[in-house]
Amino acid sequence: MSDLASRIRAEIEASGPMRLDRFWNLCLFDPTDGYYTSRDPIGASGDFTTAPEISQMFGELLAAWAFAAWDGLGRPPAFTFAEAGPGRGTLIADMLRTLRQLDPAFLKAARIRLVEVSDRLAGIQAERLARFDLPVRRVRQIEELDGDGPLLLVANELLDALAIRQFVFRGGAWHERLVDAAAGGFAFADGPATTLVPAALARLPQPAEGAVFEVSPERDALCAALARRLAQEGGAALLIDYGHARTGFGDTLQALRRHETAGALDAPGTADITSHVDFEQVARAMAGAAPTLRFGLAAHGDFLLSLGLPERAGRLGAHADEAGRAAITAAVHRLAGRAQGEMGTLFKVFGAASAPLPLPPFVQPRVD
Repeated sequence: MSDLASRIRAEIEASGPMRLDRFWNLCLFDPTDGYYTSRDPIGASGDFTTAPEISQMFGELLAAWAFAAWDGLGRPPAFTFAEAGPGRGTLIADMLRTLRQLDPAFLKAARIRLVEVSDRLAGIQAERLARFDLPVRRVRQIEELDGDGPLLLVANELLDALAIRQFVFRGGAWHERLVDAAAGGFAFADGPATTLVPAALARLPQPAEGAVFEVSPERDALCAALARRLAQEGGAALLIDYGHARTGFGDTLQALRRHETAGALDAPGTADITSHVDFEQVARAMAGAAPTLRFGLAAHGDFLLSLGLPERAGRLGAHADEAGRAAITAAVHRLAGRAQGEMGTLFKVFGAASAPLPLPPFVQPRVD
């Protein structure tokens, strides 16, 4: 048993079964043995692959969106341009490269910020961005972003990494799902019946026996902080993740190790733990903090296609050999396709802005 697993077991033995969000945060962010603090998880040699790692086209199209949003906000002469959860720095690097080509005035006006909690990943990001010779500053939380002027923020696969709590309906009552010690590891256990349940449950129909409901106070708090920042200073944000458009029942807790599904309670600190994002709750949290914001939600594929993914692929393919064109075509399908293993419908793009912007996802039909 690893040191982290031993420490988790000791806490459970001393204090009783542990809430899922506590277990989650220890597994991912423990200062010495946490998943994100002790390893580089992204890419073929890691445990999962994100859209920026699939193709440069993803970052190039998001750069075009950021430029159009800056233009739609009146081209403020000073603003904060941020990525939250930058991973290995691939997305922000592709965006900076593209923005420099589109119009140097954007980068001249921008204060570039990376919101990153992991010192290890922050070091990789700094190395990745050194070639741009730009003043890039790292902060740990969205609340630490500069308070003056508009904010343009992009976050790709950030919200799914924020801890959740789960409630299960058994015997006519809700019970919080807890993590308990078990022979050789850990297992789920039901807490006592409780009436202290998430407010969103009041909007749902009567649950069936065994139904699971997920809530993320941490996600709600981050979204509310971002909403207040946008409302106070102006700006726009894109939040991209896998998830669902409507609040509902379902157990979406999952873990990945070496690109394969793993047990969420197995070998703490060695696998990525995530859940699907409830984008209706994201909108609720942001609207509660800042009712004047505009919101939009689009399927990942529809969003990228509307930004010109096929056209960009065609231009790249015109200068590639046959193998290169095949790789570009495969990337387009992976990013925008609707088949199993493709991101087109599973992933969603949520937008929030302080002013009307004639851009996706604001101008696209509501996602069901």
